[in-house]
Amino acid sequence: MTVIPEATLSVLPRADGSARYAHAGYTVTASVNGPIEAQRRDEHAFEAHVDVVVRPAAGTGGTRERHLESILESSLTQLILVKSFPRQLIQIVLQIETTPDNDYVNTKLVQASLNFPIVPSLLQAAVLGLISAAVPMRATATASVVAVVPQEETKRLVVDPSPRDLEQAQSVHVLAFTSYDELLLAESEGDFTVKEWDGVYEAALKICCRPTSTKAGINVMLDDSEDAAGSDMRQFLRSTVEAKVAADLYWK
Repeated sequence: MTVIPEATLSVLPRADGSARYAHAGYTVTASVNGPIEAQRRDEHAFEAHVDVVVRPAAGTGGTRERHLESILESSLTQLILVKSFPRQLIQIVLQIETTPDNDYVNTKLVQASLNFPIVPSLLQAAVLGLISAAVPMRATATASVVAVVPQEETKRLVVDPSPRDLEQAQSVHVLAFTSYDELLLAESEGDFTVKEWDGVYEAALKICCRPTSTKAGINVMLDDSEDAAGSDMRQFLRSTVEAKVAADLYWK
């Protein structure tokens, strides 16, 4: 069953832009400020510095959060028109508010697998926050997590896998696409074949961008394929922004 995400823009009155995004058991609030003057150590002579800070739901940040920050900074820098703001800073703070109940229970999972499921929520919250702050971007982006789970003689693709699915998964993948159907982010962990990765790509593209037909010759099955085909994250992003604009202009 496909879980419908929820999003709200401009939830923090004192930030230049903000957004709250909830999906698959994760809730993330993004705060965006900038372009602002950067400290000398962060200055880039010809472009803006994108600083991403990930704060966990409990405790202080560690290696897990630093890993997430590096992934997000690399992706968001490709979206933001950084060359338009030399020597400036764009700061994005992502506060994780809630996670699935048993997100941290199984310590046998490797660190990368623990990071993957929350990446789409962090990225979507950041993109919505940037839109709220009116930061110029060349494109928006959507992301999805797909796990390849063995099942008897075949394998199934699980979109937005649960911690239980991650424990059984042969491989886990997170993919993000721009609004121009360009592959922005592709992180994978585990053992998988080229055909399996092609199936993962098609499944993520179907969720993030638009319904597409699965390539022939891939021996995988997509769970809830009908629901997944009807889910379009790009349209969700667009409708969220349209609803906010309509609400702001209601008085006219």
